[in-house]
Amino acid sequence: MPATSPLRVVVAKPGLDGHDRGAKVVARALRDAGMEVIYTGLHQTPEQIVETAIAEDADAIGLSVLSGAHMTLFKRVRELLTERDAEDIVVFGGGIIPDADLQPLAELGVHKIFTPGATTTEIVEWVRGNVGDASASPA
Repeated sequence: MPATSPLRVVVAKPGLDGHDRGAKVVARALRDAGMEVIYTGLHQTPEQIVETAIAEDADAIGLSVLSGAHMTLFKRVRELLTERDAEDIVVFGGGIIPDADLQPLAELGVHKIFTPGATTTEIVEWVRGNVGDASASPA
């Protein structure tokens, strides 16, 4: 049986939000679970995030959005992935996102949103179970 490569996940903080503790905690948890994690740092544009994901041959992008701009930022990342023929990169995220926006985000192609209270174990297990499978559908 051939060895499989570890999952590669870009963790990003798009927009003007300067609070990155949660993103760093998630990045560390994914790394500690054996994944290769590329953390982009604060104040990234959707264009920078997608470019990094493509350049790094990422399997997934995890966005942390606390600023209230989640609809715009997630939508733009999905649009750019489509434009770059990289729709196989799974997009998930977390932050302060109202329940009313979860379904519209799924309809945009965001596979999963983790709201406050989600544990790193939940996130790691979800990524393991849903990334690397191009047939994963938004939920």
